[in-house]
Amino acid sequence: MQLRTIIQLMLSIFFVIIISYLFRYDVTKPNHEFIPEMVHSIAYDAYSPNPNYQNKKTLQLPPKGSISLGFMPEFDGSDVNEIMSPLTKDEIDLERGQYIYNNYCVVCHGETGNGDGPVTKRGVPPPPSIISPKVKVMSDGKIYQIVSKGLGNMPPYNVQINRKDRWQVTHLLKMMNNEKK
Repeated sequence: MQLRTIIQLMLSIFFVIIISYLFRYDVTKPNHEFIPEMVHSIAYDAYSPNPNYQNKKTLQLPPKGSISLGFMPEFDGSDVNEIMSPLTKDEIDLERGQYIYNNYCVVCHGETGNGDGPVTKRGVPPPPSIISPKVKVMSDGKIYQIVSKGLGNMPPYNVQINRKDRWQVTHLLKMMNNEKK
């Protein structure tokens, strides 16, 4: 073998050893940090001055209209007649609304919605009928508010029934009122 070939072979073996050393994985040791400033950045206390903002405060108000991840605030009740259902016609599932109605509403309002549920036979005052001209002219937002916050003896269901299901029940109640002859 020529000296040049031997040197090339030795250099190749040396580089393979160096590269294998660099890429070995030992679970007991932390990884190598590249640009450690990205990991160990300077943290500002919430109430400390911060030169990165114009008002020099670390604690900033969220931008107007921003919503926390996974949270859509409920309405305050002042404009319930203007609230429209967020569900599209494709998302409206009356079977799901009926399922929720059967589990939560039938005990008081009865299967037909006339306020003749099983609890009325045990001394509980009967609730008003939800199949009535008064309910028929209510906006979707008003019905949704009543389902969410309760009214009179009716408890609020905003904790037990999620938002989408409350809208499904609202659509079911509107449909039940429209079917009434």
